Amino acid sequence: MNPHTKLITLTSLVLGTTITISSNHWMMAWTGLEINTLAIIPLISKSHHPRAIEAAIKYFLVQAAASALLLFSGMINAWSTGQWDITQLTHPTSSILLTAAIAMKLGLVPFHFWFPEVLQGTPMTTALMLSTIMKLPPITILFLTAHSLNPTLLTAMAIASAALGGWMGLNQTQIRKILAFSSIAHLGWMSIIITFNPKLTMLTFYLYSLMTTAVFLSLNTTKTTKLSTMMISWTKTPTLNATLMLTLLSLAGLPPLTGFLPKWLTLQELTKQDMTPAATTIAVLSLLGLFFYLRLAYHSTITLPPNSTNHMKQWHISNPTNTSIAILTSLSILLLPISPMILSAI
Repeated sequence: MNPHTKLITLTSLVLGTTITISSNHWMMAWTGLEINTLAIIPLISKSHHPRAIEAAIKYFLVQAAASALLLFSGMINAWSTGQWDITQLTHPTSSILLTAAIAMKLGLVPFHFWFPEVLQGTPMTTALMLSTIMKLPPITILFLTAHSLNPTLLTAMAIASAALGGWMGLNQTQIRKILAFSSIAHLGWMSIIITFNPKLTMLTFYLYSLMTTAVFLSLNTTKTTKLSTMMISWTKTPTLNATLMLTLLSLAGLPPLTGFLPKWLTLQELTKQDMTPAATTIAVLSLLGLFFYLRLAYHSTITLPPNSTNHMKQWHISNPTNTSIAILTSLSILLLPISPMILSAI
């Protein structure tokens, strides 16, 4: 990609995200979301592969429909209340339409169908942006309207997302699709608690983004896109694969790693809100995700694929591991001991 085009695209991404997360007006929030959508499409389709073009078209159609639904929700609320302030969402129909629009933008069940296919058709770095920074504006809108949303609807969508994300990830061999279903499952954990403790949702999103960034950058360093290549990546960078295994287990939510903190706090908050059945259900469903994370961790460090050639192993890569990956993986593993300080901050 041309450097000038790349600069304009990335600047537009930052601009669109900033406009959406800093606005209180429905039209400005919609404008930021549209800028984001138009800016990410060249990055999705830059390889000119048919799968990448297909992913770009799917992404554009879904995001355009979601943005129109969001604007329609704001317009109905403005008709009934006379104001365009995002925090003053009081009309019940507007609340349901907004929930559907944000679910479509994020990839929550039942609007999840586009996300794994789009991620599979994009480069690893673009897939990272779709999984992290592109989800920040919609989650910010949910944060601003949390007091007006329907908790029953969000809880049902959250449990369905955790179930489908864990179940569909079991039989995948493509790493990007596995991480897409992982994202859907984590979005279930974020949306189930948004109406009760929005700050906890944002904390969950920040920690998820941290761990996912570490995983994507590690996989991009070793050029790993599927399980069969993941099995031999430990011969290229043994240390990186050892830390990748721990980061994947942290993403699964195993104590005493960082990923355990948001799940622990979410279950605690649900119990405080007398939602013990929902807490039990989503905790049990997280075991499905734990299974495929364990499979990824197992493949990344222990096994070798069946191979009859003489060149089964690849020797260490010459480029040293990036410092940022080391920092991200360390934070993804070791943040739990300072959780009291994190809790005091929120």
